[in-house]
Amino acid sequence: MTHERLTISEWAMGLAVQTSKRSTCLRRSVGCVLLDKHRHVLATGYNGVARGLPHCNHKDPYGHFPHKCPGSSAASGENLDGCEAIHAEQNALLQCRDVHQINVVYVTTSPCVTCVKLLLNTSCNEIIYKDEYPHVHARELWLRTGRVWTLFL
Repeated sequence: MTHERLTISEWAMGLAVQTSKRSTCLRRSVGCVLLDKHRHVLATGYNGVARGLPHCNHKDPYGHFPHKCPGSSAASGENLDGCEAIHAEQNALLQCRDVHQINVVYVTTSPCVTCVKLLLNTSCNEIIYKDEYPHVHARELWLRTGRVWTLFL
């Protein structure tokens, strides 16, 4: 049996998509993969509440979500303070041993302004994303530094 080998980008975004399936957020499932200059995985992350808190997407026997956070029903990009999830990029950065080895980030949804500011303080040169987040200021901030912002096709 023969198969076509995935490109690095296809593989990395596929890993980000798989990682997003661990999300515990009701609003959006996001996965993130941090790669070094050799395209080796440094860390992965997904969005969800902090360790020890009940997951927003946990259903009770009646199909209700008794632990959903106040931001769970807000529109995308709205009521960010009401959402109790830690972003996928933030969780990946927490797992990364050396943020100065990060070369590229693959993420299922483009980062928010806060995550862009965190990534700017690493050696990351490129963000590759699948879906657009509604905060265009994040992209503008990233591009002002001469780094690359790429939609995954």
